[in-house]
Amino acid sequence: MKKTIKSCEYNMDSGCVELKFLDGGMLAIDCTAVDNEAADNRFQRSELDYLIYNDPAAYADLILNGDVGLYLKTVTEYKSIS
Repeated sequence: MKKTIKSCEYNMDSGCVELKFLDGGMLAIDCTAVDNEAADNRFQRSELDYLIYNDPAAYADLILNGDVGLYLKTVTEYKSIS
């Protein structure tokens, strides 16, 4: 059973994306812990940071329902300095 989300936002003080559900429940995703587990380099961290700040609902959906590793392989661009 899927819960209906009332709100989703990034809390800069706690470093978490916080979801509030219509039934009164709450879920906080620790973004630092996700970065440490999923991102191998600064480029991947940057991709996750973009989602956190610009679309926290998509970030939460990716973490809860998606394949973070596959997402990062797909969207990360590596640019060499040469």
